[in-house]
Amino acid sequence: MSEQKAGGEPAVSTPESGSSKVDQTPDGGAGRLREIFRSDHPAILTILAIFAAVVIGSILIIASDQATRTAAGYFTAAPMDTISAAWHAVSGAYVAIFEGSILNPSSLSSGNATTIFGPISETIVSATPLIFAGLSVTLAFRAGLFNIGAQGQILLAAIFAGYVGFSWHLPVVLHVIVAVLAGILGGALWAGLAGVLKAKTGAHEVITTIMLNYVALGLIQYLLGVHGFQAKPYNQAISPAVDHNAMYPHLLGSALRANVAFLVAIAATVAVAWLLNRSTFGFRLRTVGANQDAARTAGISISSVYIVVMLIVGALAGLAGSAQVLGTSPQVTSDIDAGVGFDAITVSLLGRGSPIGTFWAGMLFGALRAGSVQLLASTNTPSDLVQVLQALIVLFIAAPGLVRLIFRLRRSGGGQTAVVAKGWNG
Repeated sequence: MSEQKAGGEPAVSTPESGSSKVDQTPDGGAGRLREIFRSDHPAILTILAIFAAVVIGSILIIASDQATRTAAGYFTAAPMDTISAAWHAVSGAYVAIFEGSILNPSSLSSGNATTIFGPISETIVSATPLIFAGLSVTLAFRAGLFNIGAQGQILLAAIFAGYVGFSWHLPVVLHVIVAVLAGILGGALWAGLAGVLKAKTGAHEVITTIMLNYVALGLIQYLLGVHGFQAKPYNQAISPAVDHNAMYPHLLGSALRANVAFLVAIAATVAVAWLLNRSTFGFRLRTVGANQDAARTAGISISSVYIVVMLIVGALAGLAGSAQVLGTSPQVTSDIDAGVGFDAITVSLLGRGSPIGTFWAGMLFGALRAGSVQLLASTNTPSDLVQVLQALIVLFIAAPGLVRLIFRLRRSGGGQTAVVAKGWNG
């Protein structure tokens, strides 16, 4: 077959020609890669959103640095003083976050494993509940539901897992398994209640889950004042410590806080990815999330899907609560959720509705949390900068048009962004 059409039109590849249309690109793979970097591919948008947040964060660091402001007072006389001070402030802040979350190079000479792996251990500790709760929000979102009640589900899970942990006395392996299952049950029941209300009465899950957050908070505050749940001598709103047998085993040695819950988080990520992409129920879930009318026409029971999804969603949030009380905070308090419930929404949004993306988003936010401690300790930069960075990242993720405008990206017409927007609207 001819490679040139009549009239000088560009050749169109055919199976017979043994080549594809894409292969017609003059510089092959390099050209395709260049096109991807210039387009609004979701991965490119995410990377550029993080980059834009870091740049704006740098401006805020400079503005808040006293040495830079002082040098700026005589900028015209010695401009390099201002530039040097600004660079020192920005680089010091981001180096501190890196050293507090990944690795402090100066610790390598110590030869002490605890010192070397301490930062990555803290990142894992912070990331684990975020991954569980982020997966919870992601799964609900793919079904067209907005689970804003992860906080309440985490609190219920902490109540269930904590009670089993400190009041029951079982063998070492069995105890932690039973306590984790109790946490899963607590979270599933709490989210399942919102699912039933959604399926049977049409009550919007945003409203019901927010209200259930308040109910859960009131319930845990009440229990922490009741003998049997409150620790002796009953003068503090705190539960007895969870039995050692019910705690997750350490992952990197007893001196570091990272525990086996992180491995469970990896397994949960794989399980959720399989559920969404390889299972029959995952197909039904995605169909309901994409188009309820089409799902109903295909004979899918939307009510059943809503209830089952919310039960699974609650179980995932329950794992987050279990990771908290059976991992690093062995006594139940009213703030045992540590803000994970709401941060999970940002984690899921950054993960763009993908289980794998949610996992890495949880790792990123966990690293930022862990690094904020070092940021405050070794620089004059407020640790609140970390929250600002997280908010900016989500802001840019939620406004892809802004990222396209700033970086002059081409609109590729990919479908993922549209699916995300539809999902949040339920």
